[in-house]
Amino acid sequence: MLAIVCPGQGSQTPGFFTPWLEIESFRESIEAQQEASDLALIDHGTLSDAEAIRDTAVAQPLIVSAGIASLAALFGNNGAVNASVAGLAGHSVGEVTAAVAAGIFTAEQGITFVKARSLAMAKAAHLQATGMAAILGGDQSAIEARLAELELEPANYNGGGQIVAAGTIEAIAALQAEGPAGSRVIPLQVAGAFHTRFMQPAVAEMAEYAAHLEVADPNRYVWSNAGGKLVKSGSEFVSLLVKQISSPVRWDLTMAAMVEAGITAIIEVCPGGTLTGLAKRSMPGVETLALKSPDQLEAALTLISNHS
Repeated sequence: MLAIVCPGQGSQTPGFFTPWLEIESFRESIEAQQEASDLALIDHGTLSDAEAIRDTAVAQPLIVSAGIASLAALFGNNGAVNASVAGLAGHSVGEVTAAVAAGIFTAEQGITFVKARSLAMAKAAHLQATGMAAILGGDQSAIEARLAELELEPANYNGGGQIVAAGTIEAIAALQAEGPAGSRVIPLQVAGAFHTRFMQPAVAEMAEYAAHLEVADPNRYVWSNAGGKLVKSGSEFVSLLVKQISSPVRWDLTMAAMVEAGITAIIEVCPGGTLTGLAKRSMPGVETLALKSPDQLEAALTLISNHS
């Protein structure tokens, strides 16, 4: 069985749209999302520098639009997947891409939802100077104890011995100066302490936004970052999407749930690479492919055929 996984913020690099725009279905999808969201997606995906696309209000719509468009290039249907895909999961904002692919959102709903999400999170991030850092290696309980000492929070449990901490800039600096035993601390180039208490204002704003949405139930398996839960209700998935803004991403449990369900292969949509790297360490025996460029579409179709 095959699953599609959708990357989160931090996966984008300057100009990553450029080769993809030569694919007609990708370009048409981006153009439709650009019109629906009134965002300069093509300019940001081709011309903007690293600093510009690090901005939360740019990065999140850019990642989701790329994921939806690469699914359109792979399957057609403006981002919805076909019956050959058993399930879907997304990391953080990648859950919005997964919601489109599973039929919970239309592509237009997905890009407008993520635009609202990104603006709400950017606004919350500006209230206080905060940041994030990846902790590689070390004992999980020792890491959690050190974070508690510094009033930091575990924002992402990524599996493969990686936890992402988030909190004030001062606390992140203290963590870097004295990390948990046996670990390495790497500051991340992000604009705020996502998936922590600092995002509570964004949760309130997005809860109000989501209350007016009409969504469908997923048409296949879709796993939530909230403990790797398999969700069968579209409204429940959207509710979890909103709560997840200030709650830790349990990608470790999401991967475990996919393995338990019998997933034998995963394809990571554009801009792929991060999640397949984690899967290679945490999902032994599962075949992986990251869609980094359009010349990998044929290999992706072959993988789909072999694992349908």
